[in-house]
Amino acid sequence: MDQTELKSRIKRALLEELDLRGRTEADIDDGAPLFGEGLGLDSLDALQLAMAIEERFGVSVPEGESSRAIFASVNAIAEHITRTKAG
Repeated sequence: MDQTELKSRIKRALLEELDLRGRTEADIDDGAPLFGEGLGLDSLDALQLAMAIEERFGVSVPEGESSRAIFASVNAIAEHITRTKAG
């Protein structure tokens, strides 16, 4: 799967798992922060997202501070999935 398709699937996961009503894939910028001023996600959203990423993409997501960098943006999640699957 190429990076464009991977990022699209990540955005779909965000929309479906976190119930981001009124938003579309096009509304989510690949490089925009997911937490705080970006999509405004919180720690509960992070847990849901971690489980969804593990389930949908078959990669593990570390707990705690090390997951912060992974969930920085759609780009960062895609990087983590690509790196984990390649290793």
